Amino acid sequence: MNEAAGAGIRAVIQASLRARGIMSVGDHDNLFSTGLLDSLAATEVLVALETDHGIDLADEDFDILEIDTLHGIEQLIASRRLQPVAAQAT
Repeated sequence: MNEAAGAGIRAVIQASLRARGIMSVGDHDNLFSTGLLDSLAATEVLVALETDHGIDLADEDFDILEIDTLHGIEQLIASRRLQPVAAQAT
């Protein structure tokens, strides 16, 4: 994945973690299911995915577990960028 593409979402997550006193997290560490991030942070991540990356979270293929790790979020962004715009809208 293009590092610039994931930098914005990573910054949102890292800011939320720092606000909770967590200075670092691994790419495969669970963020939400372990309580590292709360529902407010989840909302910020979801908004960033929709507005910054054009990901339709109402898509029937979307699984909330895809965004439980930094790696999963970046994989979701990368996979959606590979799809043609017309395919994303259907």
